[in-house]
Amino acid sequence: MGYLNNSVVTVDAILTTKGRELLAKGDGSFSITQFALGDDEIDYTLYNPSHPSGSAFYGQAIENLPLIEAIPNEMQSMKYKLVTLPRGTAKMPVLDVGYTAITLRQGASLAITPQTLNYLGDNQLFESSGYTATIGDIRTMAEFVATGIDTPQAAAANQTTTLGTSVSKTVIGTSITLRATTVNTLFGNNSALYTTLTVIGRDSGARITIPVTITQTN
Repeated sequence: MGYLNNSVVTVDAILTTKGRELLAKGDGSFSITQFALGDDEIDYTLYNPSHPSGSAFYGQAIENLPLIEAIPNEMQSMKYKLVTLPRGTAKMPVLDVGYTAITLRQGASLAITPQTLNYLGDNQLFESSGYTATIGDIRTMAEFVATGIDTPQAAAANQTTTLGTSVSKTVIGTSITLRATTVNTLFGNNSALYTTLTVIGRDSGARITIPVTITQTN
């Protein structure tokens, strides 16, 4: 979803298949209950406190930037969500999943427990709302689940299934378990499959994307 321009409040939205299904019912079941704001298209280096026309024009170049229209690819939009951080925050929150890259052999499992640094102090490294984890290609996983968050939204995301299609899958929790596929036909003539894992803090907005490699077992 995105604003078409910054002078008229007109919103361009792309609905998911499920969203279109609910909207078509016409019974009020389509209801936006949550939303997020982002500034992906903003280049703050254009802010010019030396503008000759005065302070009213310091941000003129930023205000004239073109705005991104709705993009249905979650890997390319809303990377920089606007968040509310505690007063006095001097560092942006960052995620640590314990790995800079993941390599799994066919059928092997790995459990990941993300931590958020620079957010709530050293006494609390886990966000209360948990994390969203998105695998770029669900076919590479025999199992991709998350635990630790007991909400209807988390339950709905964690029960999502696919039918062998090259699509992403997102789960919600505080611990994420990956188990590599055992399907040999996916490899074809290749010895490895490649995808990405993106983890986002649901409170802080911090994100990390790491490469995932699945190696074939002879």
